Amino acid sequence: MLESVKIQRRQSEIRQALAALVGKEKPSEDETRSMSDLDKEYQTNETRLRGALIAEDQERRQAGAELETRSDREYADLIGKFELRQVALALDEGRALDGATAEIVQEMRSKGGYRGIPIPLQALEQRAGETVASGTPDPIRTMPIIDRLFPESVAARMGGQLVNIDAGQVEWPVVTSSVSAGWQATETGSVGAAAAFATTDKALAPEQTYGVQMKITRKALKQSGAALEQAVRRDMNSAISAGLDAAAFLGTGSSGQPLGVVVGASTYGITEQAVNAGASWSAFRTAVTAFLVANAVSSPSMVKALIRPEVWDDLDGTIFDSGSGLTEWDRLVSHIPASNIAMSSNALAAQAGSPLSSKVLLTTSAGGVAPFFIGVWGGIDLIRDPYSDAASGGLRLTGLVTADVTVARPAQLRVLTGVQ
Repeated sequence: MLESVKIQRRQSEIRQALAALVGKEKPSEDETRSMSDLDKEYQTNETRLRGALIAEDQERRQAGAELETRSDREYADLIGKFELRQVALALDEGRALDGATAEIVQEMRSKGGYRGIPIPLQALEQRAGETVASGTPDPIRTMPIIDRLFPESVAARMGGQLVNIDAGQVEWPVVTSSVSAGWQATETGSVGAAAAFATTDKALAPEQTYGVQMKITRKALKQSGAALEQAVRRDMNSAISAGLDAAAFLGTGSSGQPLGVVVGASTYGITEQAVNAGASWSAFRTAVTAFLVANAVSSPSMVKALIRPEVWDDLDGTIFDSGSGLTEWDRLVSHIPASNIAMSSNALAAQAGSPLSSKVLLTTSAGGVAPFFIGVWGGIDLIRDPYSDAASGGLRLTGLVTADVTVARPAQLRVLTGVQ
């Protein structure tokens, strides 16, 4: 029992004893002495109570934090026991789900409608014991509703946040007001005119659905056994990760696709800087300087860059100082760490034009706010097609993911165009 609780109980007992003694018209000397002793004890306990509450405050904060995150950790542990093999066998043979897999499926069904068997996104992550490329960034988790991105995702390396949503839309109010401020010129003068506090809502809406189809032959089901678990996870992981990456940056905003941050730069209000020259550190430096002027970063090392492999080839092959052998790539990584630079041929369009040129995306996480958000509604809805491959006894699966992309603060992104 906490010391503060013990003191409070004793204070209650003292009040009851004093109430009984004070009610007597002619208390005896012993009773008068007892009242004096109880009063002194009560005053002393008040001081002790304040000290106990201060000492226990930190313990309460730690206990509260433990309770807030315990359910998330327990769910994460449960996800680690999810078996995709059970889902495949349930769709193929009608085998009943059991254990952690059945519990997770039941929980997901209670929060949203699924035609097939729902699968949590975390179940597609590559688990311990699988081959993972070196330098893979750790998944990001900032609050309970923020889920983890796939390990190889370029969106994760560029600071994007994956937001898991049960239903409805999610909005981020962004301040757009210009508050005036100034010094008081005279004793009775005004310090500035009043300005209304205004915000603009940036929303994620469940209007785009991405689908992955795969065929599992009867031989694979009978021969692979538990190995089918890893095979299905790797295939779906690669397909969905590549699809979300491409949509986050190159989505057209039409034909069922969300609007990507590179293609939709003008729509989101992202500044596009025309380079129209060979790849060099000076082009990056101009963009980094713009971030510094806009208070989006306080150091060039906070900037993240997304480039195509061809741009890296040009940077590393262009000698800046023939005496020392210093290349443009060496100059770039001396200011922007190599860990902050992502190279992808999937997230950026291929080089085009004459001479060949491509785009570069620069981002930063200002004030802990991600440069862009990828919203995913629920998990993966896995549906079985029992007719297309019925003649061969195969199993055809379709995984559906509803997702959207938005940019909260366009000042945190910048697109370089015409990088030759």
